Amino acid sequence: MERNNARMFSHVVIFWTDATNPNAVDKLVKGAGELLKSIPGVMQFHVGKMSPSARPVVEQSYQVALNIIFRDKKTEQEYQLHPQHLEFVEKYVKPLVKKVVVYDFE
Repeated sequence: MERNNARMFSHVVIFWTDATNPNAVDKLVKGAGELLKSIPGVMQFHVGKMSPSARPVVEQSYQVALNIIFRDKKTEQEYQLHPQHLEFVEKYVKPLVKKVVVYDFE
């Protein structure tokens, strides 16, 4: 991982899955790993389920989070248009997710 923050772009996506679909969380995590991790430009990839905490400051209403680090914003913009990302949105996000919040920062 590069240590120069000026040369990194973080893309954090928080997902609230459809509670009526008991397999939504596992399907979303698996789909992200299969389709997004190998897209060119992804420097670091982490997808996982919400980790419960006793600390009230920790947001716990979501089910899945995705954290991807790119070299720069341009690379993240290219990722958004990649066929595997578009497939992930169609096959997993649209049918399994009720709400998405994205945090992008440099």
